Amino acid sequence: MKENPTSSLPGIPTLLLLLVAGLAAAWMFISGARDESIADIGMAVALGVLALFLVTGLYMIEPNQAAVLSLFGKYVGTVKDSGLRWNNPFLSKRKVSLRVRNFESSKLKVNELDGSPIEIAAVIVWRVVDSAEAVYNVDDYESFVHIQSESAVRTMATSYPYDQHEDGQLALRSHAAEVSAHLKDELQERLSDAGVEVLDARISHLAYAPEIAQAMLQRQQANAIIAARTRIVAGAVGMVEMALAELQKNNVVSLDEERKAAMVSNLLVVLCGDRSTQPVVNAGSLY
Repeated sequence: MKENPTSSLPGIPTLLLLLVAGLAAAWMFISGARDESIADIGMAVALGVLALFLVTGLYMIEPNQAAVLSLFGKYVGTVKDSGLRWNNPFLSKRKVSLRVRNFESSKLKVNELDGSPIEIAAVIVWRVVDSAEAVYNVDDYESFVHIQSESAVRTMATSYPYDQHEDGQLALRSHAAEVSAHLKDELQERLSDAGVEVLDARISHLAYAPEIAQAMLQRQQANAIIAARTRIVAGAVGMVEMALAELQKNNVVSLDEERKAAMVSNLLVVLCGDRSTQPVVNAGSLY
């Protein structure tokens, strides 16, 4: 069911007319009682009851708010004009906020793509764009948004690993923009039937579950050490190659293969070691 705009009467002029009608009814009643005119009294009572009944058709709409009107269960239309308005008193009026709203989901424990348990939460920014769908397509659109948001967060979390293991792989921790876009699209698909537009969806909390947090920290530290050692070894090999090439190019010293191997070994120990080296000076012959 799509939203159908409908008209309403301005409330203040209508209220003034009803006040005039009420005063006229009071005057007729007093005049009829003075003249002992049953007809005037009857007309005054009827006019007063009618005015009181019509007053119930007045209602207030705030800025960024809509009133969904229905007549005996049938949808009539939606009024978005702010201020005091008037419609048929027989119409039921349900107000729906069109303001931007946000909430943070609870911390959910789910298994990410690699199967490790993690804790994740997200902040969702949303608003109602179709009041008729929000009222008639779902039972409680606010509860619907909250439940579907948590479901979408769970689905999204199982689609990515916590950390990036390969180049080009998307991960929860390192690709926040891509993951947020995925979550927003997932949410919009779920909430479109409820007349809701998702403006933003971002992860607000992300951590390994407490039972594996220490083990995962050790793994991250090990991966960092391995990555650092890999760069150190690659740089050391390049420096050794450069040293040998310069010695040979400038004819500084002539080394056989055995001495080259010993030099390479010593240089790699010096360059790759995690502690400062203590040089030993050989005062005798190399041979």
